[in-house]
Order: sequence, then C-alpha cells, then structure tokens
Amino acid sequence: GTPPSLCLSQKKNQMILMTWQLNGTCVGSVDMELFLHYSLIPSVSKCREEQRQRDDTSHLLENRFGIIIPLDFVGTFSNRWSYGIAFGATANKVMFLFSEGYQPLQIPQWAQAFVLLIGGMEVGLSYFPFFACLSSEFHLVSSILGFSYSLIWFAVTILHIIECPHGQFLGKYETVMFYWPSLLCLAFLLGRFLHMFVKSLRVHLGWELQREEKPFLEVHQAEHVKRLLRKAPPQETKKSWFQTRIYEWDPCFQFPSRMIGTTVLAFICLYLFIVIEFCMFVYVRDELDVFEGELENYIASMNQTGTLIPAILQVKELMNVSKGVWLVTILPSSLTCVSYLFHILACYRKHMKRLWAGNKHFLPLKFHHPSSSESVVAIARYSGWQIAYILWGYLIIHVVQSLCGLMIMYSLVLPVVHNQGLEMLQGLGIGTLTISIVLGLMILQVWIATAFFLQPKMSAADKQKPLALNSRKAFQNFNYFLFFYNVLLGLGACLSRLLISCILGTWLIARIDRTIMQNGYEGADMGFGAWIGMLYVDHYHTNPVLVSFCNILITGHRERRLQQAIKYWCLNQSPGPRVSARPRTRWLLLLTLVNNPRLAMLRKSRPGHGSREFTQILLMGSES
Repeated sequence: GTPPSLCLSQKKNQMILMTWQLNGTCVGSVDMELFLHYSLIPSVSKCREEQRQRDDTSHLLENRFGIIIPLDFVGTFSNRWSYGIAFGATANKVMFLFSEGYQPLQIPQWAQAFVLLIGGMEVGLSYFPFFACLSSEFHLVSSILGFSYSLIWFAVTILHIIECPHGQFLGKYETVMFYWPSLLCLAFLLGRFLHMFVKSLRVHLGWELQREEKPFLEVHQAEHVKRLLRKAPPQETKKSWFQTRIYEWDPCFQFPSRMIGTTVLAFICLYLFIVIEFCMFVYVRDELDVFEGELENYIASMNQTGTLIPAILQVKELMNVSKGVWLVTILPSSLTCVSYLFHILACYRKHMKRLWAGNKHFLPLKFHHPSSSESVVAIARYSGWQIAYILWGYLIIHVVQSLCGLMIMYSLVLPVVHNQGLEMLQGLGIGTLTISIVLGLMILQVWIATAFFLQPKMSAADKQKPLALNSRKAFQNFNYFLFFYNVLLGLGACLSRLLISCILGTWLIARIDRTIMQNGYEGADMGFGAWIGMLYVDHYHTNPVLVSFCNILITGHRERRLQQAIKYWCLNQSPGPRVSARPRTRWLLLLTLVNNPRLAMLRKSRPGHGSREFTQILLMGSES
C-alpha cells in the first residue's frame, strides 16, 4: 500500500493545484492601469474659466494663465478630513508606485528614477480634480465636477471588483480586500460633493446666506493667543491617567490638512502593505508545503534509515516554526507601526508648541538654524517620506520580531517539546546566574566607590556625595587590580552596545520624528532632516502670535482706508459749488475694487475706454 505521508503530500498538492485553477488570472473589461492613463483627460481639461477666476492676479496676465491650487500644504485648517479622505482614495495607486509596477516602457536601469517621477506626476494629475474641486471657491460648479469624477472612479472600481472578485493568493474576495478602502473614500467624497452641491444651490437660489470669506486668523489661533495673554490659574486642574500618559486634547491647536492627509494615507497604505505581505506569505507557504511534500516522499522512500534523515527533519521543523512565527508576529508589528502614527502626531504638536515658545533645546545644535531652501523642500518631501518610512519600518520590525520569535522558540519552547526541558532550565539558570554575577560585580564597584572613595556630604540636603576623592592609596589599588578584569568586562559591554543599538535602530526606523544617529551625525539622517525642515516651515507660517499680529495690521489698514473714504464722501456731500460726479464715482469705484479685488476680474473691457487698464493702475497704485 501507499505510505500515509505520501498520501498526505499528494492531497496537499491537489489542494494547491485546485486553488490556483480556481483563482486564475482574471482579465476584466476595465484595465485599472489603462484607466489611470485615460483619467488624465478630464484632469487636464479642467474648465479654463474657473482657472482664470481662481487666480487673483490673472487680470494682470491678460487672462493667459491661471493656476488652481489643489491643497495648501502649509496653512489649510478647513476641510481637513475631506482632504485626508481624498488622499486615502489614492492609496492603491501609491502602493502601485511603491512596488515599482509603473513601467510602461522598456528602459535601462539607470533611468528608473525618471520613470517613477513620471508615474508619480501621472497619479497626482489623475487625482488632481478631487483636490481642485474641494479647494475651489466656486462651489456649485466644482461640486458637480467633483461628484461626476468621483462617480466615474467609484463605478469603475465597483465594475473591476464584480468582474474579478477573487485572486491568486488569498482566494475568494481578494480584490475586495484590496479595494474596499478606496471605495470607502470615494463614497465619502460622493457624499461630500453632494453636500457641497446642495449647500451652494441653496445659496444660489437665495434660500441661505453665503458664508463669509476664509478668515486670515483661524479661531484656534486666536484662542491660543488669548490663552497666552490670560493670567495662569493658581492651581492646574487634575488630569486623568489618559491625559497624563497618552494624549490630552487641546482646543487651541489644530493639525493642518497635510498632517491629517498623511496620516490617513499612511494608515491605508500600511493596511495594503500588510495584505500584500500576507499574499506573499501564502505564496511562499504553498511553495514550502510542496517542498515539504517532496522531503516526506524522500523520507518514505528511504524507510527512515538515510543519513540525511536527521538534517531533513530539522529543516522541516525550521520551516514549520518559521511559518508560525511569521504569522503570529504580523499583529504586534502592525500595532507598533499604528502606534507610531499616533505618536508622530503627538510629537508634532509638542514640537510645534516648543518652537512657538522659542524653545529649541530639544533639537540638535546644527538644526537650530536650518537652511531655508532645504526647509522648503522638506515640507514637500515629508508626507511621502513618512509613508515610505512607515512601510519599510513595518517590514524591518516584522523581520526583527520574527527573529526574536525564532530565538524564543528554539531556546524555550522546542526543548520542552522534545523532552529536554531540564537541560533547557539548567542552561537558562547558568546563563541567568552568569549575567547576574557580572551585573552584581558592576553594582558592587559603584557601592564601594560610594562608600569608601568619596568624601562625606557637605550638607544633609545634598542628594549625593561631592566628586572629591577620599582614601587615595586604597583607590589606586582598587583601580589597578580591577583594570584587567574590566578589559574582559568591556568585551561584553561592547557586544551589548552593538546589540542594543541594532534593536533600537530597527525598532525606531519608522519614527521619522526621532533620529537614530549618534550625537554629531544627525545630519546624515535625511528623514529627520525633512521632519525638522517641515517643523520650521509650519512654525514660520502658522505661528499664532505672528498670524495675529499680521491680522491686526491688515484689519487696521482696512479700517483706516474705510475712514478716509467716509470722510471724503462726507466732504463731497457738504454744500458748495456744484462739481462733476465722475471723480467721486471713480473714487468710490477704486475703494470698492481695493476692498474687493475679485470684482476687478468681473469688469468688462470696453473698447476705447481702457477700464481694465484703469483698474490695473488703480490697484497697483493702492498697493504701493
């Protein structure tokens, strides 16, 4: 008869073959990569009139050029979650670029950087309408365009999932697992644009008052300045354990849209990366199962008597243990990176508040005055680098935790499984005793130095003895006889230093807010440099005290101009010789255009009258 191990191996191979036949490569009617290319058409064909109206200075350029700002990466505090969800909708394409899957042409290896640059710009341009419609001031038109574009992406993604719901690695509903975050983000955008349309339509029909312009000074910035001017309370309110140890909400601080979008996109990309890694694990596990079946066939053919049988059994055990450890460590690795994302937000708030207070002591000395150009580039780099650091950090942390799990399995668990628990406990006890003796001798040296070789305290309130030697002859003998022992002890201390540095370096590799370089070498950490540059740009452009001061200057300037206009108007109304009404009309026109510069773009140019040139001259004169 056939050996049982051979039958089991044949059943495993049949199950793997059936899975691959069930989940063969599916070719749907819509190619998502090809649709990405075609999505550039509505992106580049954005309404030209809206571009002209969007730019406040387009009338100075004779209507030849206009720029729509997709997102203010520095000072945007409104629609933060809408922008964040819009970033989340790009997660699948970001992961597509991260895997370097964008290769439309066969090019040499040295030109890969240019191809990835083109791919990143294409992804940005294909999702540009989402951000442009969210940031546009013409809500009625932008809501219609944004809703239509979101509906197209939503419908195409749904069609792709319906046609190809399964995959080659996870089996059923693999495509759903990849695309449900993007679908959720697109559904949110559909609802957001629908809400914008209803609200702007009510304003257009006169059922609701139009909201005021975006204020120069945000509410939370004004509250922060007010809190600085108030007298501090004599006793601070008691904080809960959560507020003390984890996080305390501050109503006078808001994260900018860039930080919210980066965090949302990092969460979704981390989830997709874990799913991709699990797919690769399933593929490798199936291959190892096939290899294990071949090993079982070899063992069965040798009737358990071959010279390689012990080594083969150890290889099989290593494969089984590695698969289990890798699967178990997915959860702690992912939780570690998720906690890093929240912790980075907390560190951003803490560092910004310190910079607002003029405190730079938490920064390395060379970062107290960073380069202005590098800081400007840093704010463009930060978001992308933060996501990449999180993804690579997850993989490195997962590998390190898996290695630690293998050490635990082979040092503690497997000896018990193989009935070698006593030997394991004996070795563990000897190792623990050795380390305890070494640490005890180090502590004993400190105690002897404190008790015999330091002079007494100068005051009873002193926390420790002064650094003044006592019993110098005994101290010199103490140093001499311990010199040779400390040489051997230094070998272990050096290895422990290397081990601790490796563990902390790999554990904190995803933390872009903290450098893993030693003191003096922080400049080599490009991620930390991007973090510092981003902090300085935000500090210089969103400092509440500075913004409040500028707001006072702007408000005072407007009030003075308004008072002058009222005074001039009153003089014009006073009795006297009758003058022409044209100068007064033109003066009021100037006042209206200065206070409402967007109205200048709506003026129609009449041939021979030069009204547009007159407007430009007046506006430039008023600005000077």
